[in-house]
This record gives sequence, C-alpha cells and structure tokens, in this order.
Amino acid sequence: MKRTLIIGASSNPSRYAYLAAQKLRNYGHPFLLLGRRKGFALGEEIHTEQVAWEDVDTVTLYINPSHQPDYYAYIISLKPNRVIFNPGTENPEFKSMLLAKNIIPIEGCTLVMLSIGQY
Repeated sequence: MKRTLIIGASSNPSRYAYLAAQKLRNYGHPFLLLGRRKGFALGEEIHTEQVAWEDVDTVTLYINPSHQPDYYAYIISLKPNRVIFNPGTENPEFKSMLLAKNIIPIEGCTLVMLSIGQY
C-alpha cells in the first residue's frame, strides 16, 4: 500500500484533510500527518515539525499555494513518487519544480481518486 503524507492535516472532522485520512485508513493506506497545529486525527498524531520520514510514496496537499514555498525543499527531500494538488492547492511553480526532480505532480482530489480506485 502507498504510504501517504497529508500536509495540512487537521483534527477537525469536517475538514477535507481529515476526511482524506479517514478514507486512506478505510482503504488500507498508511498515512502520516503534518499540520500547523498539534493534535490528533483518527488516533494518529499531527506533527508540526517537518519530519524526515522515509518511504513516503505520495504527498497530498491541503495547504494554500501561498504557504507551499515553506515546504518545497522538504517535500522534494522526501523523494515521493507523486504529489497530489487537491482543489485549491494548484501551484504551477511547484509543479515545475517537482517535474524537474522526476516527481509526478497530480492535480486531482485524493477523496475522489480513492473512491474510484485510481489512487
């Protein structure tokens, strides 16, 4: 299964990042959580520090493009296979940077991708 890092994680069950964690768990995908506030989602810790995790296949973004530059180097250092830009997070500048590092940028919705079996 694909290990996924959710950036923009939230402990609020009405947020899309929380729903993505829930759906990832339902489909058996392990996930890691990184957010602006400490807390827990589905019993998993939301980290606020950029942890050097290994074996991250996918990064899924739930942060505004204006906040993404703080994460460029970090995400690239994780060497994921792909980065999913969920609706509202699209960022042509970062997309180009990812392509230059052979990381696949995907403009899509994690929730929909999981639902239709294209995750």
